[in-house]
Amino acid sequence: MKLTLFTIILILLTTNVNAGQQSSQAQISDHYKEVIRQNPYQVEVCKEVRTSGDKTGDAIMGAIIGGIIGNNVTKDLPDGGTAGAILGGVLGHQNSDAQGGTKVQCRSETRYNETRQTMYSHSMVTFQYNGRTHTIRFQK
Repeated sequence: MKLTLFTIILILLTTNVNAGQQSSQAQISDHYKEVIRQNPYQVEVCKEVRTSGDKTGDAIMGAIIGGIIGNNVTKDLPDGGTAGAILGGVLGHQNSDAQGGTKVQCRSETRYNETRQTMYSHSMVTFQYNGRTHTIRFQK
């Protein structure tokens, strides 16, 4: 269909429509576009991150548990809960797994290789007919 339309336009442009008119020249121009193709690939990115060496949470949890146990075991002594809390806090701090320093942390990341290409986009024919300029866009 497009080729037929294009052929008819070219025939009209190259022949005289009326005996008193001159034929006009058609100008055809091709247009191109730049296309970027992205191909994904996976990489593993590792970096050292700083870890907290804070043992406070473990010491507090040990103190709470030690205070409850100390209060229940020594019901007759007024300072049994306090002694149990102190002992539980010390044991919680000593048995804590928290370590200061750094550790390696890795994660998977998607990256892209880019390829640039210039590709055909469309063509345009420009012509004058009866004193007016006409432009038609088409695909080859």
